[in-house]
Amino acid sequence: AHKAQLLQYLQMTPQTEYSVVSLTAFFANKVEHESRHCNGKGLQRQGSSSFERVYTANQNCGHAYPTFLAVLWCAGLLCSQAPAAFAGLMYLFVRQKYFVGYLGESTQSTPGYLFGKRILLFLFLMSVAGILNYYLIFFFGSDFEIHIKTITSAISPLLLIP
Repeated sequence: AHKAQLLQYLQMTPQTEYSVVSLTAFFANKVEHESRHCNGKGLQRQGSSSFERVYTANQNCGHAYPTFLAVLWCAGLLCSQAPAAFAGLMYLFVRQKYFVGYLGESTQSTPGYLFGKRILLFLFLMSVAGILNYYLIFFFGSDFEIHIKTITSAISPLLLIP
């Protein structure tokens, strides 16, 4: 059962990579556009305050992706795929909101940032629950996978509450 689940999840790899690459390309395009708009030349690090905001938002999003991908994969492999996929899509939407909010006032990016942290925490807790279930099976022979999947499936829609 676990091999079939792993193979099914590995088949989802191209979709995960595509969504991350497309969002990263969008952010990079914004940085390049803002750089050319401010400087009239190619990509340069110095620029106006709007370019600095775009560049910083792009860097922040780029630095968050390895953590996101790690907890997304762990939550999907170790716990349940459907809530992990839902949380992953929500996270990509929230990072877009964070990026756009960062272009405005500094307070506009805060809701996206906090929402993203909450989604990462949910994915991390799913991973921990999956690891804990593995050890419960290994040491005690008790499998709580059905209960964990039920709980995570019930909790994942709560991520929509701001």
